[in-house]
Parts: sequence; C-alpha cells; structure tokens
Amino acid sequence: MFKINHPLMHNNITKKDIDSVIKFLKKKNLILTQSKQVKKFEEKWSKWLGVKYSTYVNSGSSANFITLGILKVLNKNKYKNEIIVPSLTWISDISSVLLNGFKPVFVDINLNNLSMNIDEVIKKISKKTLAVFITHAQGFNGLNTKLIEILKKKNILLIEDVCESHGAKFNNKKLGTYGKISNFSFYYAHHMSTIEGGMICTNDKKIYEISRILRSHGMAREMNDKKSENKIIKKNPNLSPNFIFLYPTLNFRNNELGATIGINQLKSLTENNKKRIANFEFFLKNLDSKKYWVDFNLNGSCNYAFPIILKTNNKEKRNYFEKCLKKAKIEFRRGNAGGGNQLRQPYLKEFIKNINISNFKNVEKIHSFGYYIGNYPALKKSKIFLICKFLNNIKF
Repeated sequence: MFKINHPLMHNNITKKDIDSVIKFLKKKNLILTQSKQVKKFEEKWSKWLGVKYSTYVNSGSSANFITLGILKVLNKNKYKNEIIVPSLTWISDISSVLLNGFKPVFVDINLNNLSMNIDEVIKKISKKTLAVFITHAQGFNGLNTKLIEILKKKNILLIEDVCESHGAKFNNKKLGTYGKISNFSFYYAHHMSTIEGGMICTNDKKIYEISRILRSHGMAREMNDKKSENKIIKKNPNLSPNFIFLYPTLNFRNNELGATIGINQLKSLTENNKKRIANFEFFLKNLDSKKYWVDFNLNGSCNYAFPIILKTNNKEKRNYFEKCLKKAKIEFRRGNAGGGNQLRQPYLKEFIKNINISNFKNVEKIHSFGYYIGNYPALKKSKIFLICKFLNNIKF
C-alpha cells in the first residue's frame, strides 16, 4: 500500500495573505484590536454575500451564540421557545440554543445533502416554534421553496448556519441571504479563513445593532445608530455614557489582523469556489458507486471537503477502511459535520432521555459510516484521480 499524503486542508493561509498583514503592520499609529479594518471587511463581505449588514466576530460558534442571543432579546412571546435543529451539525448550533434558554427540537437529515429533512421539519412545527435553525452542511444547499413558504406563512424565523458552505446557492442566490440571520465561519479549514473568525449577517437594522452590542460586552456605545444610543444615554443619566451595559454577554470581538487576511482572501473566494466545485464533480465521477454513495444533490453546492459515505453497514469493514486511509496518510474525519449524530453526545444525555435515536436513521448512517477528506483549490485532478483509484481498490 502506497502513501498518498493528503491533508484535510493545504495552503489556506497564503503568502499573499501574510504579505497583506506585513504591509498593514508597517503602518504608523496602528490599532490592532477591532477598528477600521474590521469595518472594511464587514462592508466587503456584505457586498460579496448580498446583504445589508455584517458583524465580524471571533468564531462561527460566537456567531451562532450571538444569533440565538438576538432571538432571546427580541422574543416577546416566551411561550414560543422551540428551535427546530438538525441532528447533524456542529455543537455550537445546539449549545447556543440551550445556553440562551430555548428548547432544541431535532430532525433527521437527508443523505443527498446532509441537511435537515424538510418534511420532518414541517411535521415538527408547533405553536411553540420560534425558528428553524438550518445547517447547510459541507457545502450543500438545505433549502427548498416549500419550507421557505411555510415559514413565511406561519411567521416562523429562518436562521441559516452557512459556516461550511460559503458561496453555495439556492435558486442561483447565495445561501445566507434567505434567513432573518445567517452565520459564517472563517476557521482555517473552511472556504476562506481569517485563522479564527465568524460573521453574523442580516438585512434587518435592529438585529444588526443588537449583534454589535452583544459582540462587545453588551455596551450601548457599540451601536452604529447614534440617535438610538443618545436615547439610551438620556434614559440612564446616572451612568457613564461610555459604560452602559444593556445585556449580560461577553466579548466576542475579532481584530484588525484577522480582518486584513479576510479582506485579502475575499478577493479570490469566488474563483477558488469554482475550483472546489469542479474538484467535487470530478471526485464523484471517478468514485465507485457500488462502494460509496454518490447520489448527492449538487444543485448550488460548493464543497470545502469531499464527503464519503460507505454503502456497507459492517463496522469491521469500516474499521478496515479507516486503517487503509491511515496507512496511506489520507487525513479524514468520521461523522462528517460535527462528528455525526449530536444526539449521541454526552452534553445532551440529560436532555434526550425521551428521544428514540432509532428514529434518526440517516444521521445514524453518517455517524458510523460517513467521512470527509480534503478538497482545496490547489488540488490537481491527477491527485483526485489517484485518491479515487485508491478508495476504489480498498476491498471491503
């Protein structure tokens, strides 16, 4: 067995990114904490995505947490406290729901897009449903027209987690522009990186203002709307105008260096996404459909990784598959987004006592037999073909 040496991510922080930081650091009277570069990055990101407002934070997880914090601030009907969530997602989506006092309602996923089963979502909508928090996992679109229309009719909020799907689309419009709020991650392994970082996006000015406040200690001075800030100052004459804390929160700010990298990375994001899309199509074309799932819905997809789902349900064969990948030095993660079925994680042990995991058939398949390996713009077709040939030759 030969070594292929294929990491999950390669060269996602480029020399041009480093050069942009060095150029920035040579400026006089530098401010390195959140300042003008952050604001510039937010404006450029908003323009690229197609939204009015964006708030740059220190991670995609922080974006998730602040988003649910915004819902907590705005929710006047405390009876409506349920958020419908996928069982395949990153932990921060679920923990953000829990930590903000909401109840997560779990649904199974589809194998063809790794996103929540829309029919199940609709069945689980109740009078208590405040929002649907959809995860567009690993570059696939999770939306359909039916869901959007029903949520609009029932006045239920749509929140989009697009942390793994920068540039993916539904009906030729970018994901992250459909929800009331959307979240992005700029972690090292994603479509673009600011080393660590995230973005909260919206077209709603009030939500934007609250996101800025919750990003930075709950301080009123973080508002972009000075008229509203002045009203708050007048209501609190016994407080220093610079230190009026409106909500209990923490500091989730990012910095000028991360924003500088983000500004530079954004220049090549669209072109790099085209390469990722072509890579994935080539990967699926050369993968053995008898051994691996290849029937993904590619409409609008933009994958930062190659998902692999074994058709076998034999764990001994699965373990042999993993052994082969390790020997070939192909870096992988089992469970796809977030390590598989969130319902199996210890942090939910108390919460899910009355949930029957056997009702979550598809996420259980992913949990035990789903993987992803690296897909990046610099990946050559010859390397992809070699990887596929290796995978196809594994005897299980």
